[in-house]
Amino acid sequence: MKPVDASLRGSADSPQGRGRVKRRDRRGRAGHVRGVLGDARHGGTFGGTMQAFVMKEIGRVGLVDKPVPRPGPLDAVVRTTNALICTSDSHTVSGGIGPRENLTLGHEGVGVVHEVGGEVTAFRPGDRVLVGAITPDWGDLASQNGHPSQSGGPLGGFKFANSKDGVFAEYFHVNEADANLARIPDGVPDEMAVYCADMLSTGFMGAENGNIPIGGTVAVLAQGPVGLMATAGAKLRGAGLVIGVESVPSRQKLARDYGADEIVDFTTEDVVERILDLTEGQGVDTAIEALGADVTFQTAIKITKPGGTVSNTGYYGEGEFVRIPRIEWGVGMADKTITTGLCPGGRLRLERLLRVLQRKRLDPTHMTTHTFRFDEMERAFEVSDKKLDDMVKVLITFS
Repeated sequence: MKPVDASLRGSADSPQGRGRVKRRDRRGRAGHVRGVLGDARHGGTFGGTMQAFVMKEIGRVGLVDKPVPRPGPLDAVVRTTNALICTSDSHTVSGGIGPRENLTLGHEGVGVVHEVGGEVTAFRPGDRVLVGAITPDWGDLASQNGHPSQSGGPLGGFKFANSKDGVFAEYFHVNEADANLARIPDGVPDEMAVYCADMLSTGFMGAENGNIPIGGTVAVLAQGPVGLMATAGAKLRGAGLVIGVESVPSRQKLARDYGADEIVDFTTEDVVERILDLTEGQGVDTAIEALGADVTFQTAIKITKPGGTVSNTGYYGEGEFVRIPRIEWGVGMADKTITTGLCPGGRLRLERLLRVLQRKRLDPTHMTTHTFRFDEMERAFEVSDKKLDDMVKVLITFS
């Protein structure tokens, strides 16, 4: 699939949008795209270039110049202030979703509204906003059926750094701004709010989809950023026992900080035996797979009690199949439910997550182990990709 260059789908600069800069708003008055004037470097709202960090081809990345995107009638352009690098970006560069050419990477970003289309009513230039990693098409039938992340087809809500340019740029485009942006509350800094774009939303989804009973038992397999937020989500959902599976000491400590009662180190003990011992032979009510590996998924099946739930958040970037262990699955009849999901998006979701931060229920910034300026992006990506220096999460700042 060829990426949409500079996120111009439906904009005034695209073939389908050309000549439609002037339009009437919902009150019937003639109006223009609303924006703020840029500086001399960017040439103002109508034109100019920006720097973007792109996947040039499979296995190659770098900074390039691109046009500043323009919004369509329902869309917005955001000036980036902070972004996070995700393991999914490494999967993309290694070819996990197929070939891409000069596609801007990144899907976790916050910033300031730079320009909005004439039909946008809830936001205006200058607003400080969070943008979800998943930006659904809300009129799609999948959205109407309760699965907005799948709008337009399987994983169709995943647009950034997939079917359109992502957020690792000085400006980025957001479709359906009224539904896919959320205003960041005063008191929540950008470097904290940016975690809501994906890590909180995906990790909490793992807990939500896990059907955790109050006082129930939960195991979270892998304590990377998503797993850590699944651990925090399990605690917030009222779990009585939260078990984190992790071998890296720094991540073990973070897991305890975020709510894990017990840590199981798969390099020193048998995970299945240890978890069965901790649950008096029953297994857990909920196993959350937060890595995306065949062996980890099989472990999740094995440690889940009959009638329990395996909640999958992992991204399986390798192999053609994920296997289910037959006996532990009760030869297909053990009443074990497997749930899956893609990071939930949308303004309502984002506002709820921001409320968790605003009310100080959680501080995700403890996961920020490295901070780089945008002009250091190539080094930042290397640190994240190779997991150097006990990396958990890499923050990118724009100035």
